Amino acid sequence: MLKVVNLEKCYTKFSDTFSPKIIGELNGQHIKVVWLEGDKVPWHIHDQEDELFWVVEGLLEVHTRKEKVILQSGEFCIVPRRMEHRVVPAGRIKLILFEPAGIAHTGSVKSEITKERYDWLEV
Repeated sequence: MLKVVNLEKCYTKFSDTFSPKIIGELNGQHIKVVWLEGDKVPWHIHDQEDELFWVVEGLLEVHTRKEKVILQSGEFCIVPRRMEHRVVPAGRIKLILFEPAGIAHTGSVKSEITKERYDWLEV
């Protein structure tokens, strides 16, 4: 059975920040929605996974040790595996993540935002 997912409705179902919610699964990848606000993401690396950050609403700075890019609504970038990075939202923003199921979202770094598991959002 086909399922239509409305992103705007997804964001109305939760308000906590830095707590990605799974809204779909595709070929071993989880599709997640998340609110970000504040400078809380530590520098970290994913040894095995690339990471995609897609801004739905707002501005997001994506930092590596060599550069910084600013993403606006409707833009995304992919951080290649083994590249140290962190993200900093400008205010409260909506973000979509495409990540392998089981990814540790802060790599091997443990911080106040580290999650051991992700909740599925009823869509």
